[in-house]
Amino acid sequence: MNNYTNEANKINNKTNNISKITKAFQNKKAFIGFLTAGDPNKEKTVEYVLAMAEAGADIVEIGIPFSDPIAEGPVIQEANTRALSKNLNTDDVFDIVKEIRKKTDIPLAFLTYINPIFYYGYERFFKKCKEVDVNGIIIPDLPFEEKNEIKEITEKYYVDLISLIAPTSKDRIKMIAKESTGFIYLVSSMGVTGMRNKIKTDLKEIISEIRGVSNTPIAVGFGINTPEQVKKISQISEGAIVGSAIVKIIAEHGVNAKKPIIDYVSKMKKATK
Repeated sequence: MNNYTNEANKINNKTNNISKITKAFQNKKAFIGFLTAGDPNKEKTVEYVLAMAEAGADIVEIGIPFSDPIAEGPVIQEANTRALSKNLNTDDVFDIVKEIRKKTDIPLAFLTYINPIFYYGYERFFKKCKEVDVNGIIIPDLPFEEKNEIKEITEKYYVDLISLIAPTSKDRIKMIAKESTGFIYLVSSMGVTGMRNKIKTDLKEIISEIRGVSNTPIAVGFGINTPEQVKKISQISEGAIVGSAIVKIIAEHGVNAKKPIIDYVSKMKKATK
């Protein structure tokens, strides 16, 4: 068994409640899929998360729709707009998770921005995460230096605060990696999310630097959309994250996206082996 240790695990182990996020990386390479909650509707979001689980996804990230998703490219921005046009709110997203939890215990992580969490109330938000069994949180616009604003609360409710490391992190890489929990989200490319033909960043160098100070699993995201890319990423890291390609399938097929999602995620998961 891989000996992954991090702050969240130390806390969780006190209650013999090992993080679901951590378990997803034990003895295998993880495939992590993403979709935007409420696109095309609440019921289909439940169906499509279950479809990803059926197809072999190890973790699913659920995006909470937000009006200003600064880290997202056009594909996911448009998904946010479609969901918000239906007046989807944060309570609706928690209701979606409740329905998902009736049929699967796949690890789930929210991807959102600090404003919706602040507006909802930090304590209220993370207490609700624990109640519905959301296991991790990714907040692209929360700088590492400001994470103490919520760190104590996320630990209180056993939600892994997942750190992002980008090619521009440079001198901050080791500092971020040392305090990482759940997994490290390694951003493959400069810019926003979206499908890319080539990953030009020297990921091996960044991963080596992370490995010097941390054993937290590393999953690479931003731009990944082909089995070939997933295979290469899986050879140097513990996981691959795919978002825009799945969201694009949903945009193209709408309420009939279940089979295309299963077919796509199945191919991507096989490429991790």
